[in-house]
Amino acid sequence: MGYLDDLRTVCEINSYTKNKAGVDRVGQQFDAWLQPLGFTPQIHRRELIGDHRFYRSASADGKRLLLLGHLDTVFPEGKFESYHEDDEWVYGPGVCDMKGGNVVIVEALRKLHAAGTPIRNIDILFVSDEETGSDDSKYLTAELAKDYDYCLVYEAAGMHGEVVVGRKGVGTFTVDITGVAKHAGNFYADGVDANLEASHKLQKLVALTDLGKGTTVNVGKMEGGIGANTVSPHAHLLFEIRYKTPRERDRVLAGIEEIVATSCVPGTTAKLGGGIQRDVMAHTAETDAFVAALEKIGGRPLPTEERGGVSDANIVSAAGVTTLDGFGPFGDGDHTVHERALKRSFEERIALSETLFTHFTTHLDFKE
Repeated sequence: MGYLDDLRTVCEINSYTKNKAGVDRVGQQFDAWLQPLGFTPQIHRRELIGDHRFYRSASADGKRLLLLGHLDTVFPEGKFESYHEDDEWVYGPGVCDMKGGNVVIVEALRKLHAAGTPIRNIDILFVSDEETGSDDSKYLTAELAKDYDYCLVYEAAGMHGEVVVGRKGVGTFTVDITGVAKHAGNFYADGVDANLEASHKLQKLVALTDLGKGTTVNVGKMEGGIGANTVSPHAHLLFEIRYKTPRERDRVLAGIEEIVATSCVPGTTAKLGGGIQRDVMAHTAETDAFVAALEKIGGRPLPTEERGGVSDANIVSAAGVTTLDGFGPFGDGDHTVHERALKRSFEERIALSETLFTHFTTHLDFKE
């Protein structure tokens, strides 16, 4: 399990999204590992965040496979930078989210290279800002995705080795409401209460939730006003939507527009901000057929699950690429100082990836 030494190397480099120097050091380490395997790095340089790194293998006529990961973590410098292991687990920042998944990719490809198997039509994209929403990289990812038929994403596996066949779409929005400030004692009737309007809008927004369809609207922050003796001249709502289907996305977006445009308190105005961050990764019949093909190649069942959280799999899937996520090792505690990954899951995921990559680069497809 020498690849765990590689994992230690990158986990002990702080790669908080805003730590450009650290993220780039991690990226340069992956350059050093992938270039001897025949990959050509293309560096998409950025000034304020880490560079995105795209690795090309040899090209041939046939289907194309994209492997997707990210280099950044959520931990600022000095917060969580240790790495250790015991008989069952490894512990450290990114061991499952998702430096561990990136190491699985590298180790599986090393096995192909050591076996003399030519690596063709398998390319890799490691972005630098996934943990802050991929606000920069999502455009690059969506553009590159147009050239691929399949995508495997190496976020953490499920507890029982599940791969991810669907992820909710997510959007983050703001509503800024303007009223008229007046002294609440002397001129109450002349005021226009933005806080009161915000309360009406909050209830209407939350009412768009449909748990039966997997749709949620959560107003996570509400603020406004000046003080107890002043009719509030302004209020602010921050909310998130999550949904499982394009139809639900469109229903909720239409509802939001109507709520923002309609005033319950005469004299108030409202302005909507924000938008969809990552669109839905829909679970489709095509997804199930892809899973079935991989099960046949791998010679064993491949359990599946859907997740409410998002990843860059959403971006590639929304671009029309047949996509599965969760090919990294199983772990838990991600985004906390208790993050860990199960050692045996690395072995399982490396073996699975080696089998799938070997089949793909031989046949240039996941079909026989």
